[in-house]
Amino acid sequence: MRSHDATLGLYVSVPFCRQKCTFCNFASDAFPPARMAAYVDRLVAEIEASREFAAQHRLEVPPRVDSVFLGGGTPSLLEPEQMARVFAALHRAYPMEQDAEITVEAAPGQISDALLEILLRSGVNRISLGVQSFVDAESRAVGRTHTGDACLAELERLRAAGIRNLNVDLIAGLPHQTAASWSHSLQTAIGSDVEHVSVYMLEVDEDSRLGRELIGPGVRYGAHAAPTDSLVADLYAHACETLGAAGLAQYEISNFARGGCASRHNLKYWKRDAYFGFGLDAHSMLRAQADSRASRFANGDALDPYIAGSEVVEVEHIDMLGEWEESIFLGLRLVEGVSIAELQQSFPAAWVDALVERVQNLQRDGLMRLEDGRAMLTQRGRIVSSSIFGELLADEPAVA
Repeated sequence: MRSHDATLGLYVSVPFCRQKCTFCNFASDAFPPARMAAYVDRLVAEIEASREFAAQHRLEVPPRVDSVFLGGGTPSLLEPEQMARVFAALHRAYPMEQDAEITVEAAPGQISDALLEILLRSGVNRISLGVQSFVDAESRAVGRTHTGDACLAELERLRAAGIRNLNVDLIAGLPHQTAASWSHSLQTAIGSDVEHVSVYMLEVDEDSRLGRELIGPGVRYGAHAAPTDSLVADLYAHACETLGAAGLAQYEISNFARGGCASRHNLKYWKRDAYFGFGLDAHSMLRAQADSRASRFANGDALDPYIAGSEVVEVEHIDMLGEWEESIFLGLRLVEGVSIAELQQSFPAAWVDALVERVQNLQRDGLMRLEDGRAMLTQRGRIVSSSIFGELLADEPAVA
């Protein structure tokens, strides 16, 4: 199995939104201030007790923290003093490397001057803005309150304040979206000189308002105006080509970055490096002290039990088959793919040989390729990655 991780990522879930987007099915919502205050109290307590939790379950905690990510929800909705408390707890429990990447997700127009000052003092050096679209009609259709001009103004303000690493999220497949409007959002993002762009193909869950309407059907949330699946695939392909030509190289299915600006924290997920998550519905992956196998655990997604601290968190130790499956479906999200030699070092030869044979079959279909000892998806393959992962892992390999 792989050697111990040298660095640790920290993830903090802040599940508050000013208004819930119609396509969202995350454990987030609009909550009153009293609930936010109680949540921060519980969050700080969880961070302070986290090392003891790891010790009780005989889990390794890498000594060096090189990435922190506050996600949500909309973490920028925290009051400045609440944000300061969270960061103070993190810094007390986990001393960070001087060059640690510290990211906060935010909604355009929702970072007050006082909050921005706290973020800078806390070491935040990367901000990810949930733009989704620079076209106002598309934003309004899914419950976003900002305008394209406001997003650009926010990016300029953050850069002037000293944030040198900025990401914008864009979604392909929003109601009313067309090839022309999508091209406008892409060109606007490129023109803003951001260091990183995340592009997501809209996946509508039946638990979201938009998803229920698609099943319904209905017209309130714009389901009738959503692009077809084939158009969404075309929009994604256009994004890959356009962003790449502008110097934002694709390094993962949904992520594009200028040189040296790939998200250090998110790479931990795809490379199966260690990360510790805190807050509602936060997930963690550490390694067992005994054998370094991956061990996963997660908080629940219901706010009241989390605040009460009444849930019991179960730790799952991943067996060899689980490690194999994760190595494939997470590693293949990266444009560089997975190393056949590294798989051979960790897993039975018969498993690797069977995988290579399936990759060769998919290569003939133009969905995968083998290059320099690595298996990777093609651009066409990335569009249908979920079905490819299912095909690669369709049969459970025999354990010798």
